[in-house]
Amino acid sequence: MADEVNRLVILGSGPAGLTAALYSARANLSPLLVEGFSPGGQLTITTDVENYPGFEHGIQGPEMMEVFRRQAARFGTRFTIGDVSRANLGTRPFELTVEEGIVRCDALIVSTGASAKLLGLESEQRLMGYGVSACATCDGAFFKDKEVVVVGGGDTAMEEAIFLTRFCRKVTIVHRRNQLRASKIMQQRAFKNPKIAFIWDAVVEEIYGEPRTGVSGVRLQDLTTGNRSEFHTDGVFMAIGHQPNTAIFADQLEMDELGYIKVRPGSTYTNIDGVFAAGDVIDRVYRQAVTAAGTGCMAAIDAERWLEAQHQ
Repeated sequence: MADEVNRLVILGSGPAGLTAALYSARANLSPLLVEGFSPGGQLTITTDVENYPGFEHGIQGPEMMEVFRRQAARFGTRFTIGDVSRANLGTRPFELTVEEGIVRCDALIVSTGASAKLLGLESEQRLMGYGVSACATCDGAFFKDKEVVVVGGGDTAMEEAIFLTRFCRKVTIVHRRNQLRASKIMQQRAFKNPKIAFIWDAVVEEIYGEPRTGVSGVRLQDLTTGNRSEFHTDGVFMAIGHQPNTAIFADQLEMDELGYIKVRPGSTYTNIDGVFAAGDVIDRVYRQAVTAAGTGCMAAIDAERWLEAQHQ
């Protein structure tokens, strides 16, 4: 594997990576896509996807990613499974260390995504997509006229809670402190919303429910008194932030303070010539499958034009 130099390698198999693969394969670049050990990205933990154009009646997240993958493979995308443990972007060709050895390439698209920060509960994992969610924009419409809990105290939590009031009868924000971390304007909007209630100095210890029937409630612990209580809810939204999967590129690719890769405005070019980034690794605002796919398309076109300019 180390002897072969790929024209283009794509890291990540979510909407951004697979769209980049589709476009670059159709441009005869014969891309190699490194899927990682959790192919499909965050959509694999999403049950129903109803807001992606072209799927009129909705589709299961894992099924949609399989459709993306088959379409990319149809045009000649090559796939390998494994996580990248090291990246050397200071050499030409670039060198990536994966399970099977060294992968070398002339151009690289980084679309490794971002992971929602979670509480680490077994029940949280078991019920993810069945009443537990990390994306109100994705799943809020499934909770029409229901009561939900939002976990968090920052701007993201306030934004999610306010958005959910469009559908839900009541939204309760559970925060581990006695004051919010959110900006003043977001706090004011949340406090003014009659559908939003707050539980302070508390954490979610357990989520009750079954995948077949959904979430039925949570167990809360009061961090001031230590007391535990049961709280009914139809859904739980985690809003304690996201972590872009960019650690292996530290000190090589330019990033913001949260670890999101910086790209040249209006493009997917990073600070290293020949390295492009797409999807949630560059997006701290929208984090939607359709926006990720759009930047994946951009990255493929940018990479194709860059390689052409290098006569490669």
